[in-house]
Amino acid sequence: MTDTKTIDIQKQDDFLFKELKSLSDKVEQTEGMPDLLRERLNQMLERLNRMAQIGHYAEEFDTLARYIDVVTSIPWVTRTEDTLDLEEAKKILDKNHFGMEWVKDRIIEYLATLKLIKERGGDITAKTPILLLVGLQGIGKTTLAMSVAEALGREFVRISIGAIGSTLELRGRSKVYPEAEPGQIIKALIKTKVRNPLILLDEIEKASGETGLRADVMATLLEILDPNQNPEFRDHYVDFPVNLSEVLFICSANNTGTISTPVMDRMEVIKMPSYTDDEKIVIARDYLLPKIYERTGLKEGELQIDPNLWPGIVRPFGYDSGIRSLGRTLEAICRKVALEIVSGKSQGVYLTQENLKYYLPK
Repeated sequence: MTDTKTIDIQKQDDFLFKELKSLSDKVEQTEGMPDLLRERLNQMLERLNRMAQIGHYAEEFDTLARYIDVVTSIPWVTRTEDTLDLEEAKKILDKNHFGMEWVKDRIIEYLATLKLIKERGGDITAKTPILLLVGLQGIGKTTLAMSVAEALGREFVRISIGAIGSTLELRGRSKVYPEAEPGQIIKALIKTKVRNPLILLDEIEKASGETGLRADVMATLLEILDPNQNPEFRDHYVDFPVNLSEVLFICSANNTGTISTPVMDRMEVIKMPSYTDDEKIVIARDYLLPKIYERTGLKEGELQIDPNLWPGIVRPFGYDSGIRSLGRTLEAICRKVALEIVSGKSQGVYLTQENLKYYLPK
């Protein structure tokens, strides 16, 4: 009886061009690819080889080559192992976030649930609700999702639903169209190179201002998020079921007004409070400023700030619930200090009530 592997090698040796042989090797060497998909790709390659013998294969070769590059880049089996150390998770949350104790406690409870389900042999992504972080802009929703990924030891990727203009951006476009490509979900798997990343679906309430399109996007999100549907998620470009059951999804929104009821039913809302001025001072001094020093090239000590000035720095232009404008204010101050140091005007700046107005952004 002839060995199947020998037949495959003989078939590959029969390919007319080395480009076809290279594609065939890529298909055979992709770990964990479903047999049905591998068989389909081999049939496509054999058909293309027959076309090459009569000189009519160039256009189809480009289409198939792009398609094979995508499907062989999908992590069919590669995954990371979850790190469910609650003490370490608490340290990571405290390192990345000041205040928000209720929110951090809720995240720890969520991770504890994952740990208990895993220890008892359950499927953690199928049995836990999807977290929906709700809060105003700049409050730290994205950073919190990144902290959860760091605590779990998972790869992280963010998809902005607010930028989605069509469901094709989530589902992909069929490969028969010129310049077709997979959707954002498949791209996220390819980017992280694992089948179980943590994907943040950001600003899901901003899916679209058009009622019909928003309904379509919400229906697609429902398929992506629902554990009963996502093991058979079908991207239009890949045109083959891709299992999303191991992906851990977290969603974020500024409000929940435009999110469909079926999608809301599958999520657990965590409302993130606004920061007080006292919390912002600590965040600015201990969290933001050291990072801004690195981005602007300053060394510690080249900018010193009178402790009594922090209220005026934190709220120079009125109240802001988040910290993005605070970060921009600090960065503008540091850039002016950097300019003075580079131009030789000073070796450092001590910020006082007298010179604060000059250094604040106009």
